[in-house]
Amino acid sequence: MYLVTGATGALGRRVVRLLRERDQPVRSFVRLSSKYAELENRGSEIFIGNLREERDIQKACRRVKYVISSHGSGSDAQELDYRANVDLIDQAKAAGVEHFVFISVLGADRGYEDATVFKAKREVEKYLQSSGLNYTILRPSGLASSLLPLAERFKQTGLYLLTGDPKNRTSIVSTDDLARIAVESPVNMGAKNRIFPVGGPDILKREDIPRIFGRLFNREPIVINAPLMVVDGIRGSIGLMNPALSGSLGTFRALVANEFYCTANEIDTLETIYNFKLESVETFLRRYLGT
Repeated sequence: MYLVTGATGALGRRVVRLLRERDQPVRSFVRLSSKYAELENRGSEIFIGNLREERDIQKACRRVKYVISSHGSGSDAQELDYRANVDLIDQAKAAGVEHFVFISVLGADRGYEDATVFKAKREVEKYLQSSGLNYTILRPSGLASSLLPLAERFKQTGLYLLTGDPKNRTSIVSTDDLARIAVESPVNMGAKNRIFPVGGPDILKREDIPRIFGRLFNREPIVINAPLMVVDGIRGSIGLMNPALSGSLGTFRALVANEFYCTANEIDTLETIYNFKLESVETFLRRYLGT
């Protein structure tokens, strides 16, 4: 039995689909308010719970062999990115789980002090490594699925908002590829007790994204390039009234101010260990947008 947290998210939903396509038993940890009918129709067991409640995590881990932690936090990094994962690790160990897959973030080890999600992910990584559980830690760059709503907006307007340096490099990963890597990690000996940066096969500049959109929809992109000082100004104003939201903007600033890409050697390592070729961003978008 696999336990998947964040099962209704862009990544978690794909993980559950793939597991069911392979006839693997899976328990999807979901909130009552989330849309989980598709997962249930695919044959997943549905566990309705709250990741802020340790007793729910304990119940969810019963009779589980593998855990894939793919949930995010929104604006509550301490409770969901950090505390919920620590509790999940503890309960997985108590339940005799054989392998724990943790979805972290590329750059978690860089020490971004103002980026609460990065800090939380890194502390969970360290906790998992010292837990005694077998693990695989995946550090993805941006997910290609996050570009889909931007592409749809571009299709209607031709506009693309780019914050920060357009020359910053990225290697956005196909969300389907990341799901496959997560699913196969518990049974792949080459992935045991390892940390992998996970990106797409191409190193792109951020300014390449609207160009890809332009090719997809056969229109010239209109790029609005907002400087980082805009984010800093908004964050400073919000921080006086809503410190939690200001913290989230700190994570956003780290994402737009820095480069997040995998080297050719890192991609080669992934493709060798998992034995498949990673998909480009443009191919992913063409598949989903039907262009």
